[in-house]
Amino acid sequence: MLRLMLKSKIQRPTVTEKNINYSGSIKIDEALIEKADILPHEMVLVVNVNTGARFETYVIPAKRNSGIIGLQGGTARLGEVGDKLIIISSAYVETELAGKHKPKIIHVNEKNKLL
Repeated sequence: MLRLMLKSKIQRPTVTEKNINYSGSIKIDEALIEKADILPHEMVLVVNVNTGARFETYVIPAKRNSGIIGLQGGTARLGEVGDKLIIISSAYVETELAGKHKPKIIHVNEKNKLL
Protein backbone atom coordinates (compact mmCIF):
# COMPACT_ATOMS: atom_id res chain seq x y z
CA MET A 1 0.00 0.00 0.00
CA LEU A 2 1.08 3.56 -0.66
CA ARG A 3 0.48 6.47 1.69
CA LEU A 4 0.46 10.11 0.68
CA MET A 5 3.03 11.82 2.91
CA LEU A 6 4.42 15.31 3.38
CA LYS A 7 7.59 15.41 1.25
CA SER A 8 8.61 18.99 1.90
CA LYS A 9 7.32 22.33 3.08
CA ILE A 10 8.37 25.96 2.74
CA GLN A 11 7.16 27.54 5.96
CA ARG A 12 5.70 31.08 5.90
CA PRO A 13 7.23 32.71 2.83
CA THR A 14 5.77 36.12 1.99
CA VAL A 15 3.98 36.85 -1.29
CA THR A 16 6.10 39.41 -3.14
CA GLU A 17 4.14 39.78 -6.37
CA LYS A 18 0.97 38.78 -8.21
CA ASN A 19 0.17 38.65 -11.90
CA ILE A 20 -3.41 37.90 -12.91
CA ASN A 21 -2.45 37.91 -16.62
CA TYR A 22 -0.68 34.55 -16.54
CA SER A 23 -1.99 31.07 -17.24
CA GLY A 24 -1.59 30.01 -13.61
CA SER A 25 1.01 28.78 -11.13
CA ILE A 26 3.25 30.00 -8.34
CA LYS A 27 6.73 31.43 -8.90
CA ILE A 28 9.21 30.47 -6.18
CA ASP A 29 12.85 31.51 -5.77
CA GLU A 30 14.92 28.72 -7.35
CA ALA A 31 17.16 28.44 -4.28
CA LEU A 32 14.12 27.71 -2.10
CA ILE A 33 12.65 25.05 -4.36
CA GLU A 34 16.02 23.29 -4.60
CA LYS A 35 16.47 23.32 -0.83
CA ALA A 36 12.92 21.98 -0.40
CA ASP A 37 13.45 19.28 -3.07
CA ILE A 38 10.62 20.63 -5.23
CA LEU A 39 11.02 20.38 -9.00
CA PRO A 40 9.90 22.90 -11.61
CA HIS A 41 6.31 22.11 -12.65
CA GLU A 42 5.75 19.93 -9.56
CA MET A 43 2.26 20.21 -8.08
CA VAL A 44 2.07 21.84 -4.65
CA LEU A 45 -0.64 22.64 -2.15
CA VAL A 46 -0.51 26.27 -1.04
CA VAL A 47 -2.12 27.55 2.16
CA ASN A 48 -2.60 31.29 2.60
CA VAL A 49 -2.11 31.83 6.33
CA ASN A 50 -3.76 35.27 6.18
CA THR A 51 -7.00 34.18 4.50
CA GLY A 52 -7.20 30.42 5.03
CA ALA A 53 -7.43 29.85 1.26
CA ARG A 54 -5.96 26.54 0.06
CA PHE A 55 -5.19 25.78 -3.57
CA GLU A 56 -3.16 23.45 -5.74
CA THR A 57 -0.93 24.69 -8.52
CA TYR A 58 2.44 23.98 -10.10
CA VAL A 59 5.80 25.59 -9.43
CA ILE A 60 7.70 27.86 -11.79
CA PRO A 61 11.26 28.71 -10.71
CA ALA A 62 11.93 32.40 -10.09
CA LYS A 63 15.40 33.96 -10.22
CA ARG A 64 17.78 32.33 -7.74
CA ASN A 65 18.15 34.23 -4.43
CA SER A 66 15.57 36.80 -5.55
CA GLY A 67 13.17 36.05 -2.70
CA ILE A 68 10.29 36.02 -5.20
CA ILE A 69 7.07 34.29 -4.24
CA GLY A 70 4.63 35.18 -7.01
CA LEU A 71 0.98 34.26 -7.37
CA GLN A 72 0.21 33.83 -11.07
CA GLY A 73 -3.06 33.70 -13.02
CA GLY A 74 -6.09 32.58 -11.03
CA THR A 75 -3.98 32.04 -7.91
CA ALA A 76 -3.35 35.80 -7.85
CA ARG A 77 -6.95 36.16 -6.70
CA LEU A 78 -6.22 34.01 -3.64
CA GLY A 79 -3.71 36.27 -1.92
CA GLU A 80 -2.17 39.70 -1.64
CA VAL A 81 1.40 40.93 -1.59
CA GLY A 82 2.53 40.58 2.02
CA ASP A 83 0.43 37.50 2.79
CA LYS A 84 2.18 34.56 4.46
CA LEU A 85 1.94 31.12 2.83
CA ILE A 86 2.75 27.51 3.54
CA ILE A 87 3.86 25.64 0.41
CA ILE A 88 3.51 21.86 0.67
CA SER A 89 4.72 19.09 -1.62
CA SER A 90 3.79 15.47 -1.10
CA ALA A 91 4.85 12.03 -2.28
CA TYR A 92 3.53 8.50 -2.19
CA VAL A 93 5.59 6.31 0.15
CA GLU A 94 5.33 2.57 0.70
CA THR A 95 3.69 1.83 4.06
CA GLU A 96 6.80 -0.04 5.22
CA LEU A 97 8.89 3.12 4.72
CA ALA A 98 6.32 5.69 5.82
CA GLY A 99 7.19 5.44 9.52
CA LYS A 100 10.80 6.36 8.79
CA HIS A 101 10.03 9.06 6.24
CA LYS A 102 11.41 12.51 7.16
CA PRO A 103 10.07 15.54 5.27
CA LYS A 104 12.21 18.56 4.46
CA ILE A 105 10.95 21.63 6.29
CA ILE A 106 12.37 24.92 5.02
CA HIS A 107 12.04 28.10 7.10
CA VAL A 108 12.51 31.57 5.63
CA ASN A 109 12.74 35.08 7.02
CA GLU A 110 10.52 38.03 6.10
CA LYS A 111 12.51 38.53 2.86
CA ASN A 112 12.12 34.86 1.87
CA LYS A 113 15.75 34.04 2.57
CA LEU A 114 16.67 30.70 4.11
CA LEU A 115 17.11 30.65 7.87
